[in-house]
Amino acid sequence: GQQRAVQPFSDEDASIETLSHCSSFSDVTSVADEGGEASEDTAQEDFQYKLKGFIDSTVDKSAKTRQGALDGLKTAMATRILYEFISERRMTITDSIERCLKKGKGEEQRAAASLACLLCIQLGSGIESEEVFKTLKPIFKTILADGSANIQARQAVATSLGLCTLVAEDDILDVQATMECFENLFTRSYAKADGTCPSINPQTSQLHINALLSWALLLTICSASQLKDILKKHLPRLQQLLESDDVNMRIAAGETIALLFELARDIDSEFEFDEWDELCNKLNALATDCNKHRAKTDKRKQRSVFRDVLKAVEEGDFQSETIRFGTERMTIDSWVRKRTYDAFREFVGSGMNYHLQANEFIRDVFELGPPILVDSATMKAMKISRFERHLHNSAAFKARTKARSKFRDKRVDVGEF
Repeated sequence: GQQRAVQPFSDEDASIETLSHCSSFSDVTSVADEGGEASEDTAQEDFQYKLKGFIDSTVDKSAKTRQGALDGLKTAMATRILYEFISERRMTITDSIERCLKKGKGEEQRAAASLACLLCIQLGSGIESEEVFKTLKPIFKTILADGSANIQARQAVATSLGLCTLVAEDDILDVQATMECFENLFTRSYAKADGTCPSINPQTSQLHINALLSWALLLTICSASQLKDILKKHLPRLQQLLESDDVNMRIAAGETIALLFELARDIDSEFEFDEWDELCNKLNALATDCNKHRAKTDKRKQRSVFRDVLKAVEEGDFQSETIRFGTERMTIDSWVRKRTYDAFREFVGSGMNYHLQANEFIRDVFELGPPILVDSATMKAMKISRFERHLHNSAAFKARTKARSKFRDKRVDVGEF
């Protein structure tokens, strides 16, 4: 038959309820007429045809076409559960990623690295993702260690290698070796022997930040003996990164320190740090930073983070956060869980809530149990109507207005300024 042109994947495609095994997660009213099922099958066939077109296009001669195909597959994997489709074609997709990493440049390598991570997330923790990672890990490490490689590619690889290792690595010694690769990067931002901070350009600083965050992610699966060695070796020196000129490096270092304190206290509730007073003083200074030479947005973001970090170090406290998805909710109640959640969200983006509902592997990571099947009729019954929502908002507005009026009446007239 005549070849149809492959169109770019869009958000509209992502919203189509195409896969039968995921249809129960949809809150779209099911089609009542007899042609509804046939229409859904047609939509599924079109969707899969488009994905097959993307896979074929990853080996196209045009770099722009390959880039578009990689981005299309990324969007699909981030917004849908495609296990059956991907499982049958995982080696083909892996070969395409390998080719794009080796022969591509810049953005193409960046997209390929992210796609590798999404592929592992789709396949979950098991022999399939292990085989994918076994093929790609040497290439990742080569790019990461190559100072002449494209800096954006190295940044993407630093992030992808961390999460792929968490998902697909089965040997703790290999995890340790990967962590050492990250250490070789972010430790270059440590202060020099004379106490001065090294001069690092913004792109290289971002590479070091990504390496540090991936290293912190892998801390969450380290053994107690490994953690003790890491605490002794890195905790005193991580403080030096709090003096970095890059606000994102300061924040990454602060959150990593909070994570290390949490893990250390899990091992030993009486854990003590020799430079505790000095560290608390630095954290307090960053939590109340008023330096005029720093941008207001940077200061606001920094103060918010370091107030939480200071509480973690001083009191072992964590500001919990509730994530709502579908009919469920999950509490982020520790630095370990926060680092893990942030790592997954970086790849699936706006599809995170969907994956929390439907992705068995991610649900297992966050101890949510098997996916809860909710049909469309139940979802519709649980939804509040537009009219009821309007009444609720109107009542809340009136109550707020009355409360403010009373407050205004009680204010004292202080006279002219």
